[in-house]
Amino acid sequence: MRLLPFALAVSLLPAAAAAQCGGGFQNFVNLLKDEAVQAGYGVTTVNAFFDGTRLDRRVLEADRAQGVFQKPFVDFSRRLISQSRLQRGLQMSQRHDSTFQRIESTYGINRGVLLAFWAFETDYGGYQGDFNTRDALVTLAHDCRRPELFRPQVFSALEMYRQGNFDPKRTTGAWAGEIGMVQMLPSDILEHGVDADGDGKVSLKTSAADALMSGARMLSHLGWQPGQPWLQEVTIPEGLDLTLSGTARKKTVAQWRALGVSARDGSLPDPSMRASLLLPQGHKGPAFLAYPNFDVYFEWNQSFTYVLTAAYFANRLEGADVYKAGQPDSGLTGTQMKQLQQKLQARGHNVGDIDGILGARTRLAVQKEQQRLGLPADAWPTPALLKKL
Repeated sequence: MRLLPFALAVSLLPAAAAAQCGGGFQNFVNLLKDEAVQAGYGVTTVNAFFDGTRLDRRVLEADRAQGVFQKPFVDFSRRLISQSRLQRGLQMSQRHDSTFQRIESTYGINRGVLLAFWAFETDYGGYQGDFNTRDALVTLAHDCRRPELFRPQVFSALEMYRQGNFDPKRTTGAWAGEIGMVQMLPSDILEHGVDADGDGKVSLKTSAADALMSGARMLSHLGWQPGQPWLQEVTIPEGLDLTLSGTARKKTVAQWRALGVSARDGSLPDPSMRASLLLPQGHKGPAFLAYPNFDVYFEWNQSFTYVLTAAYFANRLEGADVYKAGQPDSGLTGTQMKQLQQKLQARGHNVGDIDGILGARTRLAVQKEQQRLGLPADAWPTPALLKKL
């Protein structure tokens, strides 16, 4: 029987057949198995894949304990970017030069971009995670926090198993189900995996060439524009209208230049290119222009701080200087950030989860309240703002 694409196959099932999140874990697994069979997978294959599946509470703990993302950009970036990690990246660039040349000629993606992801995701392949991937995916699909993201990944892993490229008992990776040196989810591996070393299989755990080419192919699919910049450090003038900053607002480079924004080093790119002005710790801290390729980073990871740090580290690996940290106003602790989010939510702002993380929606709400209260509207929450609210 020809296998239907899983999303289509499931859409054809009776509504009651689809496994819902929550409830008894074993019953949930049984419903997943029923769905897989109805989608065209053989009973023997399905039973073998799900045999021994267990709920992994370590996964749930990891999912709810992402406190590192509460750190402000300067602290976060200094924690992730060490001199040794930078030197190691330059060494890996030389060691895998032929692979990076192929990537640059095929997909037009700078090596610094992939080196930064490789460094942050697995320390250049040194630590890829020890969570059983199948159990992690089923656990997160069963959990009702984000089942719509993880449930399809269970079946993508099943398809990888059917193809002979996944061992449900031995395949390990990150707590969120990502596999390999650049940490890709099963669906992304199925769609974008590349056998770059020519050994007849896609091996993201053991082949740097496969992992890097697969990551590059995925970034290309997500909309990366060859030969275009992604992030550039800039200086801003006194008196700039700070409400113009933030990822939601874009102007042309020519317009930013007319407002007094200039490159800290070198020059700004094509005047017609659109860009956002990012002030991760307010108008007294670092400043960057983010170009269209920067938006692609959010398809890889949703954390603003992680994305900005990865994009900045890519610049460093390409030869950029250390950013000018400035003297940002003091920020909020994790507890204070949650209090702020609660106050913003009470005033009708959509900040998403009350998680103590300064994400895009919280930044936008902060900026609106700063403007209302007559404070510098740079989206950087301070104790003074919290007190006024």
